[in-house]
Amino acid sequence: MAASLELEYPFAGRWLVRNSPADRVPSHGTTRFASSHAIDFVPVDDAGRTAPFTFASLLSPERPQRFPGFGRAIVAPVAGLIVAVHDSEPDHAAHRGVPSIGYAFTQSRRAAQGWIALAGNHALIDAGGVIVALCHLQQGSVAVRVGQQVRPGEAIGRCGNSGNSMQPHLHVQAVDRADIDRARAVPMTFSGGMPRNGQIVDAGAS
Repeated sequence: MAASLELEYPFAGRWLVRNSPADRVPSHGTTRFASSHAIDFVPVDDAGRTAPFTFASLLSPERPQRFPGFGRAIVAPVAGLIVAVHDSEPDHAAHRGVPSIGYAFTQSRRAAQGWIALAGNHALIDAGGVIVALCHLQQGSVAVRVGQQVRPGEAIGRCGNSGNSMQPHLHVQAVDRADIDRARAVPMTFSGGMPRNGQIVDAGAS
């Protein structure tokens, strides 16, 4: 197994980096579900902003359709074989402001329910023995099937807000086996490096 896996960015356009392993490991504050080297990408508009934060955002959950990246295309970051897909989880409301506090308190419940409750809709790509997970996809958007070979840039699905997600974003992690409960994390790089928290990645036009 490779010590690190080189990936291309699995999207076009501008994305804000959150929970990067370039800043800390474990990047998500836990080693559970082999997430030590996982990273999150939040889609933003040309000005680097997500959905406008209003007084209503402070007090109430928001429709995911308000966010500029909801439904943005997600593509394969590496060549490989699709070994798992899940596409039936609903895209729930986004939570910012006060609602995010209550949502955070329910995270342990989702973790107890297992990988799918956290990952939501997702695809797993076997890239020569290392498994790449693309998570929180939009319900009904997964465009690949188990047993399908994919190439970098090939359509996988669309950015959604399924699973353990406060607003539409893409969660990416690499692991050493498809059984996430028994897997170990594998470090990744993107186009030769790992972006840091707060950085905006511009992956170009689609």
